[in-house]
Amino acid sequence: MYNNKYFMKIALKEAELAFKEDEVPIGAVVVCNNTVIAKAHNQTELLTDVTAHAEILAITAAQEYLQNKILDKCTLYVTLEPCLMCAGALYWSRIGKVIFGAFDKKRGYSQFTEKALHPKTELETGVLEQEALTLLQDFFKNKRK
Repeated sequence: MYNNKYFMKIALKEAELAFKEDEVPIGAVVVCNNTVIAKAHNQTELLTDVTAHAEILAITAAQEYLQNKILDKCTLYVTLEPCLMCAGALYWSRIGKVIFGAFDKKRGYSQFTEKALHPKTELETGVLEQEALTLLQDFFKNKRK
């Protein structure tokens, strides 16, 4: 029942909320012991804050929930590969695992360095990749109209 697709679907629901709010549709959830402890979506437009990415908001909420800045027992599920800024925040939180849907071939951290995440952080990619890509493509297709 609880598997990577299950939690990524929750992240996709967050991304859909962002889409409806005219934000770039990226969603993130932080899971500890098969429990979602934080979820977020991009809010850069709403908050007029370039750092209000889904990952940053989810990390902050998870740290508040746990009352700890270290998230080494947690997994972040995010619909799109984190940017360099978000990867840096994940590094400093020492997140246990990062699972993302689609690669970001323009702004993803792997375009700049493979060493952005903490050395102990596990990584898995491609979970519900097509669903994440479709949502992003639809969003930008609507923006171009």
